Amino acid sequence: MAHVELSLSEPFVSRVPEEEQAAGTLQRWSAVARVATEPCLVIDARETIIGVSGAGCELLGLGDPASAVGRSLLDEVRLIDFTANQGELTEPEMANIPPLLAVTSGRLARGLLRVQRMGMLPNTVDAISTPLRDGDEVVGSLTFFATV
Repeated sequence: MAHVELSLSEPFVSRVPEEEQAAGTLQRWSAVARVATEPCLVIDARETIIGVSGAGCELLGLGDPASAVGRSLLDEVRLIDFTANQGELTEPEMANIPPLLAVTSGRLARGLLRVQRMGMLPNTVDAISTPLRDGDEVVGSLTFFATV
């Protein structure tokens, strides 16, 4: 016998301004990232930070979210390897970090990163990235981070 239930709830109200909801993919996702409570980051295909949450800035050592936007991800975040020497990642290794790999591969990407913030011990984070598309073209990526 079929069973149907009905549930009434309050409608979802977006915290993103209407003019940003009407913009392109990158602008919409960057607006969402800016108001998110989770550590997240949106970059474009040229590795430029388009949007970042306050928690993302804190986790990655980016400072103020507004000042991080427009800067190169690779110039702003110091990523180090997992060796005892804690050396900076090489260029080929940098190309395989999840935010960039999602852009170049057009697929989901996940991996651990070690982030060195000024005056602090390295922080290991889990990064999960998804490509962002306008039609068939990959225009950037959205990454969520979690401390490990």
